[in-house]
Amino acid sequence: MADRVADEPSSRTGSPDGEGRVSEDRLLLHQRLAIQELVDTEVSYLHMLQLYAYDIRNRLQQLPQGDLDVLFSNIDDIIQVNSRFLHDLQETASTEEEQVRLIGNVFLKFQEELERVYKVYCASCDQALLLVETYRKDPELQREIQGIIEAVVPQARASGLGFLLVTPLQRITKYPLLLQKILENTAPDASAYPVLQRATSALQDVNANINEYKMRKEVASKYTRVEQLTLRERLARINTHSFSKKTTRLSQLLKQEAGLVPRTEDKEFDDLEERFHWVSLCVTELKNNVAAYLDNLEAFLRFKPHEYNLDIPEGPVAQYCHLAKELQLTAFLEFKQRLEGLVWRPLCSLAKALAGPQNLIKKRLDKLLDFERVEEKLLEVGSVTYEEEAARHTYQALNSLLVAELPQFNQLTMQWLGQILRTFVALQQDLAKQVLQKAEGTLAQLPHHHVSEPDFRKLMEDMLGQTSNQLHSFRKSFEKVLPPPTIQPLLPGAEHQVQALLSKYGPGKLFQVTSSISGTGTLDLTLPRGQIVALLQNKDTKGNSGRWLVDTGGHRGYVPAGKLELYHVAPSEEELKGQAGPQEGSRHLTPEPTLVPVASVPSMTQVVAVYPFVARSSHEVSLLPGQPVTVLEAQDKKGNPEWSLVDVNGQRGYVPSSFLARAPSPALWGWRLPS
Repeated sequence: MADRVADEPSSRTGSPDGEGRVSEDRLLLHQRLAIQELVDTEVSYLHMLQLYAYDIRNRLQQLPQGDLDVLFSNIDDIIQVNSRFLHDLQETASTEEEQVRLIGNVFLKFQEELERVYKVYCASCDQALLLVETYRKDPELQREIQGIIEAVVPQARASGLGFLLVTPLQRITKYPLLLQKILENTAPDASAYPVLQRATSALQDVNANINEYKMRKEVASKYTRVEQLTLRERLARINTHSFSKKTTRLSQLLKQEAGLVPRTEDKEFDDLEERFHWVSLCVTELKNNVAAYLDNLEAFLRFKPHEYNLDIPEGPVAQYCHLAKELQLTAFLEFKQRLEGLVWRPLCSLAKALAGPQNLIKKRLDKLLDFERVEEKLLEVGSVTYEEEAARHTYQALNSLLVAELPQFNQLTMQWLGQILRTFVALQQDLAKQVLQKAEGTLAQLPHHHVSEPDFRKLMEDMLGQTSNQLHSFRKSFEKVLPPPTIQPLLPGAEHQVQALLSKYGPGKLFQVTSSISGTGTLDLTLPRGQIVALLQNKDTKGNSGRWLVDTGGHRGYVPAGKLELYHVAPSEEELKGQAGPQEGSRHLTPEPTLVPVASVPSMTQVVAVYPFVARSSHEVSLLPGQPVTVLEAQDKKGNPEWSLVDVNGQRGYVPSSFLARAPSPALWGWRLPS
């Protein structure tokens, strides 16, 4: 009807000026209609988002929280940005003459914010749509969801949840079209025309950037998945194509190491990667420390002093036991639970979140090698295959994504780490405050409650020092009556080798292999358990103290230091008898036995074990010092008296004869404590 009204002057006046005015009026009318369409559709769109984010989300609480996070993504951020965007659009109507120019400025103002929130939503939309497809496989759940959607948004109809999911995608792609429509109905010589042009171009760039970001996220998601594959599954994935790719990458890497081809330098990424590895190290170290702290706390909670009978029924001890019981069952237990929930589990989640970026950085190196090889070919030949071009784009996508998002990830990780540390400190403070509150009434009844804190600290230090000295003195006295260190029997026929090593290097250099060693390198030795070796050097040529250079008496090579223990030469029978005799100037609580070699003991004789022995096979049996042993046969099947067949607590097996002794005295035999 407006067009017919606009055409009437044209029919009455045929002058060029009249036709120009009619054309301007028609252009202005279409411009206002386009602006009205922009504002009205924005109002409807924002209303739809609010229904989706609030009403529908509240009615879908039967879905797992993880599903809700995927379905609604960052919809709250979009609502916040579009609410301010709509408010500014509506404000432009107050100045009708400048409205078109102001609309262009509004779009330019919100360009970065629109791109920031919509690229996150668009990147996760495919995952949400896949989730909707899984719901359709459950008819009952699908009917329930469809009923909720139709009750809140009737126009969704059969499209259901999928209709709402794609609404933000449709809206962001429609902004350039709406601006283009306004631009087409704006005179080129108008002052608002350049602003509208820039706004239209800016929103087109926003959509292009969102598509690029979405593509990068799709490429990255393929490599961030951390799969736990068995060796068989990994071998099954090896084929000619994958083997060829890995060989080509290795060749490219060797060329770079040899200096035959240049290496691509990316200072920006190298700095970000170094920062990421530093952050990862901080998380790993803190996780290890908290794990050790929890282990120590668990050991502390297992110690329950209030359950011990101290034979002191009244006084400060009873008060202490009551306080210890109360703290054990309330304060410390609550502290442990809060520590696990507020520190340990978030820390584990943070460590798990690092796996994706770590895998992505590793994949970037592989793709960089592919990229460099393709670039070389492009310079030499001038063309590449479709697959090689795809490899270039994959590297560029991974690199761009890492450069864009690693700074934010590093920053968020440090914030998360800082919050965990602050929580840990707060928990410690709460524990101290709670313990002091519970102990407030009991402290007055404990000794030294009147002593000032510095004096009490000094008193405790002196007492602990005195106790430490007493324990040290007791340990030295106790060591005098301990049996000799564990002496494992030698391998058959090894006596001559040990004597040769002993005469050449001395007893302080001899070590015994505690478990079998399988050498993997050219200089590594393969040795059986029980082998005696002489130490030549306690580190390898690279300064690694975990690998020792040893001499077996025939070969020299490296073995793991952790599988060696100092060998103590077994005393002779005369030395054993000398040790068993009375010591001058010492008082015994119980008489010491006279040690007699078992070789002279008849069968079915009760003896005791002098030294500990660890069985190495099913034919042997283990011994503990002082353990009663019944000798069944004082020799092995070949008549060798060095091994005896014995019975230990119902178990039969062979033990070294020199590890056994008779105790003729009927008195008890045990450890002699210092007087």
